[in-house]
Amino acid sequence: MKHFVKPFVKQTIFIAAFSAISISLSAQEGNEQAYVAAKKEITEMYGTFPSFFEAFPKYALPGAWQSFKELNGPGSIEQKNRELIGLAVASQIPCSYCIYFHTVSAKAMGATDEEIKEAVAQGAMVRHWSTVINGAQIDLEEFKIEFQGMLNYMVEKSKTQ
Repeated sequence: MKHFVKPFVKQTIFIAAFSAISISLSAQEGNEQAYVAAKKEITEMYGTFPSFFEAFPKYALPGAWQSFKELNGPGSIEQKNRELIGLAVASQIPCSYCIYFHTVSAKAMGATDEEIKEAVAQGAMVRHWSTVINGAQIDLEEFKIEFQGMLNYMVEKSKTQ
């Protein structure tokens, strides 16, 4: 019985290893095809294959490109406002590449210089108060209660004006 088990185990291990390699090669081929398709689509859309896409891992680019298209396609937030949000965030990271990209994109979507300034100032204000509130270690639940009271007051006050 001992002599039968060893060849069976070796054969099982070989089959499992061969299957894993075959699956891996098949997946790599599928990933390569998806990469080529995404690269082609990007190039057709922009007339080039931008270096920031080139910097992304090949196996992950198809999924990243899909997300990029979906988030930049039709949605409930107007494209100009998306770019202004992106600019506000980029200004706080800070990321010179993103600041440039979102500023130019926002202007292409019709944003004025005043709207650009306001978006950056809004980002700065959020960061400022976040720093103050977090640094003071204000209790989150107390903050929520206090803010809800403030909001209720302002709503009621606006009804009388």
